[in-house]
Amino acid sequence: MSLINPPKPRPGDRVAIVSPAAGLPGLFPLPHELGLRRLETEFGLVPVEYPATRKLGATPRERAEDLHAAFADPSIKAVIATIGGDDQITVLPHLDAELITANPKPFFGHSDNTNLLTWLRNRGIVGFYGGSVMVQFGRPGAMHPTTAASLRAALFTPGPYRLTESHAYGDKDSPWEDPETFTTEPVLEPSGGWIWHRPGTTVTGPSWGGNLEILSWLMMAGREIGDPGHHDGRVLFFETSEEMPSATEVYRILRNMGERGLLHRFPAVLVGRAKAWFFTDQDTDRAAHTTAQREAVLRAFSEYAPETMIVFDVDLGHTDPQVVIPVGGTIEVDGPARTITVTY
Repeated sequence: MSLINPPKPRPGDRVAIVSPAAGLPGLFPLPHELGLRRLETEFGLVPVEYPATRKLGATPRERAEDLHAAFADPSIKAVIATIGGDDQITVLPHLDAELITANPKPFFGHSDNTNLLTWLRNRGIVGFYGGSVMVQFGRPGAMHPTTAASLRAALFTPGPYRLTESHAYGDKDSPWEDPETFTTEPVLEPSGGWIWHRPGTTVTGPSWGGNLEILSWLMMAGREIGDPGHHDGRVLFFETSEEMPSATEVYRILRNMGERGLLHRFPAVLVGRAKAWFFTDQDTDRAAHTTAQREAVLRAFSEYAPETMIVFDVDLGHTDPQVVIPVGGTIEVDGPARTITVTY
């Protein structure tokens, strides 16, 4: 399938703000409104909210109707999700493929938005994994420079973009209901940068992936994964969420992808930093969690795709900073040069 890179917005354009996963702006307005202000003041865009954006418990049909309205409106030049959730898969059956594919636009979101990004990619539209209003745009204190640079490039500038390797990151959150949270930037901790496995080759191919848990749900529901052969030569990317799946669960998901004939299709894989802290699970040994998850990935690929090149700890998911990954766009993974270049 030939893919469309939708036209990019320009400063001054209107962009849709939607909640196709969960209407959490209604519960936590502070990061949402901060994100909206930054879209206006730092990116020069005009955010336009839709009826279900702040509606907790909006039905799948209501959320789909917001998407239809956003894509159909010729004055809207991009669509940006507020945040993720856990039931966007129920929205997919309500989507009007003819309407959306007739009006392709850049869509930004991560986590549960893996559903919609995969759906768009399968209908020929390149989307962007990253850039949620409440998380990246609404980061306390200030946007992280790495995140802001990647988002600016993905929003406005077509063409190749070399990802920045981060040597400090964060995954601890502060309460969104507390105004004091937004007066200072999150504390980051030193990190070792990217970790390369089998970096002897250079791989260039279209990207596919998202949040690993959501990909597993799509497979269980029999949706959007497609024939394994269609993934030949693609660059897989994935990461795990604040639900912090165990190393055993990560291995089992990847094992099942291997049994389905998927893993060996990908000559290169980008793995996001594992989030290892959340309000409901603050006592986890973070170093042990991330190490065990990395070992689970290596175990699965050693069994099903031992020649695959893998880059760990890429900032592409639930940790801070976050770089934007195109879904369906080209990625070059240059092992000898230790560089990753995406095409926005």
